[in-house]
Amino acid sequence: MTYTYKYPRPAVTADMAVVRKKGDGYELLLIQRKHDPFAGKWALPGGFVDMDETVEEAADRELYEETNLKNIPLEQFHVFSQPGRDPRGHTISVVFIGFLTGEQDVKAKDDAQEARWFPLDKLPELAFDHAEIVEKLRHKLNMDGL
Repeated sequence: MTYTYKYPRPAVTADMAVVRKKGDGYELLLIQRKHDPFAGKWALPGGFVDMDETVEEAADRELYEETNLKNIPLEQFHVFSQPGRDPRGHTISVVFIGFLTGEQDVKAKDDAQEARWFPLDKLPELAFDHAEIVEKLRHKLNMDGL
């Protein structure tokens, strides 16, 4: 199928904020990027939505491709659409939240160099606008009393 549009349009990604309770706090799952932009930096797992899939399907696929986690209940959290949030061009991200319990093992795959759990209050420097996403996530966790 060929697509022709008169006007430029943004790309769409699905990013996942996967959180688990650890002691008195939370841990957040991050991946270390293998490729530019931001090669070597930490980020939320995620990636571009393919032409033949929904954002929900992309979220499941990308989470598995980058961390080896699958069948994780995800719910839509927020849309981030600020122009300039991705140096490759205008990209809209639909961010999903997943809450896990226990010691789920993660394994970096695809374009992730590493996958690791980090204490939510001790995160490394994040790529893209993911620090803003995490700040909104912290607010939700505090407001919802989770």
